[in-house]
Amino acid sequence: MTNKERYHLSQVAMLGCIICGNIPEIHHVRHGMGLGQRNSNFNVIPLCHVHHRTGGFGVAFHAGKKTWQENFGTELELLDKVNEKLRLAA
Repeated sequence: MTNKERYHLSQVAMLGCIICGNIPEIHHVRHGMGLGQRNSNFNVIPLCHVHHRTGGFGVAFHAGKKTWQENFGTELELLDKVNEKLRLAA
């Protein structure tokens, strides 16, 4: 990982969960990626553990992507929101 990637990830983490504001984990956007592939460290959104992994169907991304995106927005919509917040903070 490069210094630029580390810096970007730290700035994203400082935003808090994009949904609720709690302490986040970094979620790599999966849109357009194949199985077993991981997106760039610049295509990430901050999600707390509940909205990322542990919240159950419709609450956690990994428990039901389609329903999660209906509830909170698509990964690309949230990535745009993250990038806008980073631009405003710069």
